[in-house]
Amino acid sequence: MTRFLKTFTAAAVLALVGIGAQASDFPAKDKPITIVVPFAAGGPTDRVARDLAEAMRKPLGGVTVLVDNAAGAGGSIGANKVAKAAPDGYTLLVHHIGMATMPTLVRNIPFKVETDFEYLGGINDVPMTIIAKPTLPANNMKELVAWVAANKGKINLGNAGVGSASHLCGLLFQEALKTDMTPVPYKGTAPAMTDLIGGQIDLMCDQTTNTTSQIEAKKVKAFAVTSPKRLSTAALKDIPTMQESGFKDFQVSIWHGLYAPKGTPADVAKKLNDALKVALKDPDFIKKQEGLGAVVVTDKRMDSADHKKFVAAEIAKWSPIIKAAGVYAD
Repeated sequence: MTRFLKTFTAAAVLALVGIGAQASDFPAKDKPITIVVPFAAGGPTDRVARDLAEAMRKPLGGVTVLVDNAAGAGGSIGANKVAKAAPDGYTLLVHHIGMATMPTLVRNIPFKVETDFEYLGGINDVPMTIIAKPTLPANNMKELVAWVAANKGKINLGNAGVGSASHLCGLLFQEALKTDMTPVPYKGTAPAMTDLIGGQIDLMCDQTTNTTSQIEAKKVKAFAVTSPKRLSTAALKDIPTMQESGFKDFQVSIWHGLYAPKGTPADVAKKLNDALKVALKDPDFIKKQEGLGAVVVTDKRMDSADHKKFVAAEIAKWSPIIKAAGVYAD
């Protein structure tokens, strides 16, 4: 028995030394890091992830950083893929506000958002815009509110699918106006935007990453932005905030964060967080995000613990709104 214990102890020590060596050597030059995006290629979260992948390559020693799109079920399929991945730092997740809404939106979610991930930090905030078909008669938020009141029961509100940013913002917009609208879910933002421009649906609330070019081209009408202050982007700088428009408590942004599987070694997680912080200060990354209407995180949410606290607060905010709507992704 004594010999067995000595052998077991020696093996355990060697195993721990091996794990430490692997962590200290992270990332290996010949092993790519994969960022999983739980939405389709070409969408706003995909664009953020691809910009981030490029910005993190240099601080990670030039290692290849790939993007893998695993869409479906309100973003839970891709998130589950990362939750179940090897906790070695080579499989990461970029997710948006869905990290806070999945616990309620997907009732049979196969993982726990709060405990099955290492929170690496926040990335950016993407404001939303309240937009309408070009033929809608209202020209400002006051007129839009009056139009909504006069057309109760007749209004179609488009979104990019259950659990999408536009779906969540739409729920909040209906709550703010105390008016139910007929939801029209699409398989992505592109077909929803096409129908809004064509007048098949009346309204939509979507990210500036999707709406800025359409607003600039005057293909849709814009009524308000959901940021706490007006945006500096040329196409959006004259659009009032929801607070200016009389909705004091209406503020929503579609934030993005970076995550790793639970159990990722602490020093590997630190290297990833350090690389993230460098990427968030990269002038080229900042410029690309500003071009999308996004604001790069500069506050304490860059730190792992503070981003986790932020997500917990967002879960508490969105859970009652989703439950009141009674629309789920499963």
